[in-house]
Amino acid sequence: MVKIITACSGVDFRGNDFKALVLEFMENGSLEQWLHPKANAQFPMRILNIEQRVSIAIDVASALDYLHHQRPVPIVHCDLKPSNILLDDDMTAHVSDFGLAKFLSESTNSFSVSTSLAAIKGSVGYIAPGETLHTIFLLSR
Repeated sequence: MVKIITACSGVDFRGNDFKALVLEFMENGSLEQWLHPKANAQFPMRILNIEQRVSIAIDVASALDYLHHQRPVPIVHCDLKPSNILLDDDMTAHVSDFGLAKFLSESTNSFSVSTSLAAIKGSVGYIAPGETLHTIFLLSR
């Protein structure tokens, strides 16, 4: 997960409240920039080899395992997508953007989350843990 350096709050030039988190700099940008580079991107065309893709998948899976199973109260990210996976200078993947994250509530001895499609938040392609199958697609373009 991305390390938070500090938090800022204030008022912008229009008088609106402004809040921001300052995160650790990630030299290699987001996974989105690697998988779907734009023609006018700041980075030249780059290709991830199979070892890098597997390593990124393992890093993300480890972060999700920590969030879902290694905490006293599990956390569901709710917006896992390539633009929220940041890569440091060693190409280690860090999960970021916890703006939609939720704590799982405990009901009796099992954890419950709503299974209604109306309750799903975030990006299509990721559904929180439970009885559903979730997969990370890094090998397709």
